[in-house]
Amino acid sequence: MKETDREAVATAVQRVAGMLQRPDQLDKVEQYRRREARKKASVEARLKAAIQSQLDGVRTGLSQLHSALSDVKDIQRSLADVSKDWRQSINTVESLKAVKDAVVRHSQLAAAVENLKNIFSVPEIVRETQDLIEQGALLQAHRKLMDLECSRDGLMYEQYRMDSGNARDMSLIHSYFGSTQALSDELAKQLWMVLQRSLVTVRRDPTLLVSVVRIIEREEKIDRRILDRKKQTGFVPPGRPKNWKEKMFAVLDRTVTTRIEGTQADTRESDRMWLVRHLEIIRKCVLDDLLVARSLMVQCFPPRYQIFRSLLNVYHQALSTRMQELAAEDLEANEIVSLLTWVLNTYTSAEMMGNAELAPDVDVGVLEPLLSPDVVAELLDTYMSTLTSNIIAWLRKALETDRKDWVKETEPEADQDGYYQTTLPAIVFQMFEQNLQVAAQISEDLKTKVLVLCLQQMNSFLSSAVNPPICQERSVGPPDTRYKEEAQLYKEEHLRKRQHPHCYVQYMIALINNCWTLRESIVSLKRKYLQHDADESVSLSQPSMDGLLDAIAEEGCSSLLEEVFLDLEQHLNELMTKKWLLGSNAVDIICVTVEDYFNDFAKIKKPYRKRMIAEAHRRVVQEYLRAVLQKRISFRNAEERKEGAERMAREAEQLRFLFHKLAAGFGEEMDGHCDTIVAIAEVIKLTDPSLLYLEVSTLVSKYPDIRDEHIGALLAVRGDASRDMKQTIIETLEQGPAQASPDYVPIFKDIVVPSLNVAKLLK
Repeated sequence: MKETDREAVATAVQRVAGMLQRPDQLDKVEQYRRREARKKASVEARLKAAIQSQLDGVRTGLSQLHSALSDVKDIQRSLADVSKDWRQSINTVESLKAVKDAVVRHSQLAAAVENLKNIFSVPEIVRETQDLIEQGALLQAHRKLMDLECSRDGLMYEQYRMDSGNARDMSLIHSYFGSTQALSDELAKQLWMVLQRSLVTVRRDPTLLVSVVRIIEREEKIDRRILDRKKQTGFVPPGRPKNWKEKMFAVLDRTVTTRIEGTQADTRESDRMWLVRHLEIIRKCVLDDLLVARSLMVQCFPPRYQIFRSLLNVYHQALSTRMQELAAEDLEANEIVSLLTWVLNTYTSAEMMGNAELAPDVDVGVLEPLLSPDVVAELLDTYMSTLTSNIIAWLRKALETDRKDWVKETEPEADQDGYYQTTLPAIVFQMFEQNLQVAAQISEDLKTKVLVLCLQQMNSFLSSAVNPPICQERSVGPPDTRYKEEAQLYKEEHLRKRQHPHCYVQYMIALINNCWTLRESIVSLKRKYLQHDADESVSLSQPSMDGLLDAIAEEGCSSLLEEVFLDLEQHLNELMTKKWLLGSNAVDIICVTVEDYFNDFAKIKKPYRKRMIAEAHRRVVQEYLRAVLQKRISFRNAEERKEGAERMAREAEQLRFLFHKLAAGFGEEMDGHCDTIVAIAEVIKLTDPSLLYLEVSTLVSKYPDIRDEHIGALLAVRGDASRDMKQTIIETLEQGPAQASPDYVPIFKDIVVPSLNVAKLLK
């Protein structure tokens, strides 16, 4: 207490010191005293009120404790009285056992009397119920059946209560009501028949379906009541619970499954389109059934049944089972496509589950897939494998058909622009187009895979694995037959017997044109079916394919040029001979022959014809130069050299005019190969031998691929160069070989000079 007083004094001193910090605050001491006095009075008043409230609470609690003690004593006395009375009445209860037994017997007899009328009328009720079932009056029949079951169950329950172990009496009652179970089964059979035809019944006689649902509802209520009583008494009548609601959905499930399986009207043996027809019938049936269920059946069932949702799940599960069964069969490629298209696209489309009339209740986004991803992947693998085999077979067949056309006596057909062609590109790419259209119906991924497969097989079809010997006989459609290989064999057969085939040139032109058509078709396919973000390997295959096609076309062009030069061989051999110098028309014939051939080659498409003209130009000039450098003639004097050189210049101009005329339609200047002949003629024409080195140096700088033997042969043709002069010119030129420009086309490279001429120039 003293400690508290000290703390209070210290606090007061601190407060006073805080109030009187300045001299002018002394004038307010009285004011401070009055304010503190008011605070003290207020605090004392609150303390008194709090203490008074606590005292009142303690007083009330003590009063209630006294009352509770009095009540406990009263209860204790009452319990003692009850205990005393119970001990006195034990003997009395035991003496009333006979009365209890009499009450039980009375209850049983009362139940028997109550059901006496029903017991005696059981046979009659059974007959009436049977008649009602046969007449289709299912509600009335069920009412009577309920009466029979109620009487039976009531008697059996009373017997169970009296003596649950008396099996004889229970069996007696059960046998007397034995027809009841048979009637129940017969009625159930009628109900299931109605449910099996529910989609038809709901349109013709919806009240019958409503009656069936009402009966099932009654039975469900009875089942629930009996199960509740079982928890209390342990008694369950025979045949309960019936679970007719559960059986109803089982019947609907079996009905839907049977209905879907029954839509297969054909087999593969009787109709190649059996699966398409089967799936289309399923689509129509399922859509019609669900529309009927949504519009009519929902009105015949209680909302809690969610009958449309239940039927939707049943149909979905039945369809999934059926699709798995179909997927497990040995399906052909077109059948796999039909199945996957239906499963992946048709099923969720507006033609079926996505139908606008089903939309409010069917969300296609939450429907489980009819086939698992593993099954779909397996089907796709099978399809791709089968398609690969089919494409190989189709390509082989197309090539065999094309080969038969190559040996015909009639010219090939021409396209709308007049270019020769065969049917192979159209057949091949029509096949590719059809398969890509089919794949696009399934998925974008499959479409890309099929496009890749088509391009891969096309690549294999075009390429040649092994170059066969010239004498090798044509095989009859081997699995590894290639387009390039067949074109080569076609050429070789013709070279062995040039009169056969009759239209060799025309069909070789068609083969060349086919290469350009195939290039354009490949580009068209990619543009049409390839997505911008598709696999990069698909795009990278294009250069490889273009290269193959260009190589085949170039070989074809070479074959045709070979045909030209076989006819020109005799006239090319006349060049730079004595006969030529005296006045030969060999170049005239060469020009006429080349022009005649290129009139036929006008049927070649421009990209390849342009290359062919350039190659023909180069080869004609090269053959002319070869004739010069083979030393078929050696001029004896300046007059002969002048005459020969001027003739060479005229013929060079004649050849230039020819090839300029042939290339006129391409809008580009031809390479100046003919200038090479003019340059050689200038060397031959030169009258001052001392200027030979300068002229030859100019020639070498202009044509870097010219070799020593070429220069030696050229000097030998002049006929006036000494051995020392030749040696000096060659050695001097060897010291500073010319460098070729990047765009220079070699023309002397392939010209071989006879070794006899070269030997004379060696040291």
